Amino acid sequence: MEHEKELVRNVGRIEPRSLSLGLLVGFFLALFTYISMSDRSVTPLLTVESRAASAYGVPTSPMVENKMNSSQLGLRNATEENPGSDLLKKNDAIKVQPSSSSIIHDASSGRLDASSTQKLGNGNIGEDRHEQDGEKRVPDKSSSTSGDSTQKEDIINPKQAGERSADAKPQRKPICDFSGPRSDVCKMEGDVRIHGKSSSVVFVTSNQMRNPEPNESWGVKPYTRKSHKPAMQKIREVSVKMSNSTDAPRCTLNHSIPAVIFAIGGFTGNLYHDFADVLLPLFITSRQFNGEAQLFISNIQLEWVHKYRHILKRLGRYEIIDFDNDDQVRCYPHAIVGLESYKDMYIDPLRDPDGYSIVDFIKFLRGAYSLDRDSPIKMGEHPEKKPRLVIIDRHRTRRLTNVGEIVKMAEGLGYEVLRAEATSETEVAEFARIINSCDVMMGVHGAGLTNMIFLPRNAVFIQVVPWGGLEWVANYDYGDPARNMKLQYMEYGMSLEESTLIDLYPRDHPVIKDPPSIHKQGWNAMYKVYMIEQSVKLDLRRFRPVLLKALELIH
Repeated sequence: MEHEKELVRNVGRIEPRSLSLGLLVGFFLALFTYISMSDRSVTPLLTVESRAASAYGVPTSPMVENKMNSSQLGLRNATEENPGSDLLKKNDAIKVQPSSSSIIHDASSGRLDASSTQKLGNGNIGEDRHEQDGEKRVPDKSSSTSGDSTQKEDIINPKQAGERSADAKPQRKPICDFSGPRSDVCKMEGDVRIHGKSSSVVFVTSNQMRNPEPNESWGVKPYTRKSHKPAMQKIREVSVKMSNSTDAPRCTLNHSIPAVIFAIGGFTGNLYHDFADVLLPLFITSRQFNGEAQLFISNIQLEWVHKYRHILKRLGRYEIIDFDNDDQVRCYPHAIVGLESYKDMYIDPLRDPDGYSIVDFIKFLRGAYSLDRDSPIKMGEHPEKKPRLVIIDRHRTRRLTNVGEIVKMAEGLGYEVLRAEATSETEVAEFARIINSCDVMMGVHGAGLTNMIFLPRNAVFIQVVPWGGLEWVANYDYGDPARNMKLQYMEYGMSLEESTLIDLYPRDHPVIKDPPSIHKQGWNAMYKVYMIEQSVKLDLRRFRPVLLKALELIH
């Protein structure tokens, strides 16, 4: 008893500060012991899943509907590493597919079925994410040494609603930009569900999203002539809608690549508008994915798709979806409705996602069509070779009526001359190679001059401008773009005597005497007279110095 009283007295002498310090040290020692003995199999799985989602820029929220039994996934690996772990049962939403052999893959569409899950390993994670190289581009899988051009997708393993990890990024509200003069564009990242047949795109909101407005919706016509009512009349509107997970349609197909939705129609079928309205805007919008995107085309025309297949395959190497007739509910982590477009045949490097310019588009086309020539002939280095001149023929409107005489004169000046006209049946790849083989191209203003995109850099491009005050149109459509493409641009303005309009109208008619009065009547009146009715008979003496100047430019 005396010993116990002495112990109490000794304890009482201990200062409170020393006692508190001792208790704190003891607490941390106990905590360290607990952590070191805990199940270590769970943390790596959390890290892998979060890394896979964040590497692609996708929130770790539910994005696909998974029909597999969750008890079959991830259980074997975890129990083998740490048998009898109780923590695994508490974290059974975190799963790893143990074997890639169980992944069901559709090579043509680049998709995984709803019953499949992602293999989360270092190799697969790297396949479908943006590289952190400053430009955030997806690596080009066509350079793989395996020889297999079929691309696989990685799908972030879904969780049940409300089971997001604590550090998951909230889904972002779709950003719909209606301020552009040419096109409207909506961009979404998160849980995006597309049902083409109903022209519906649903962005599924989550509880963590800021200021959710589940009933908000937008209507977008995904063609780049929004201010031109006749062109937009037959373009189908796409409904972009926000919805909660309860009301959203269930996924029937799941994808891990972005989706890009756009329309053809309007003015497509005309070479200039094919590029200005669709192909160049598609490059601006989807080149950032380096082919790792699925294209949806509204108002699809199979002939058009076949004609430009070399370009389309490079921008979206998966199956092209007929948007209007697709009855699947396809789910994506990223979707864009509409195409970015700044101006006809122009890319603004300051606004482009990767800082591209029109020169990069030209390089892209050379790769798509395997065009070898990057510069014209150097006359000083190869005096024995003749520079090649291609004349773009027109057989209906704005014809060169004395083209035979022009050919003869050009040959006399030392040119090798080709005559070429692209029709709707012309194979683009073949025509591109012909143009790329030339050093000088000339033709009267019209869609055929769009073929300048295939000329080698620093080649000479001569545009013959029809009479009647059309210089502004010629410069906008081809002059400025040619300069931006690093071509040597020359413009030949016709005289009245070179126009066939003098054979159709008396000299005192407003068409001849007062062209501005025709312009004031509107585009259709101007177009009918100066674009449709007019053909060209070049004055050879007047045009000869132009061809001589072109020779000087390629020396």
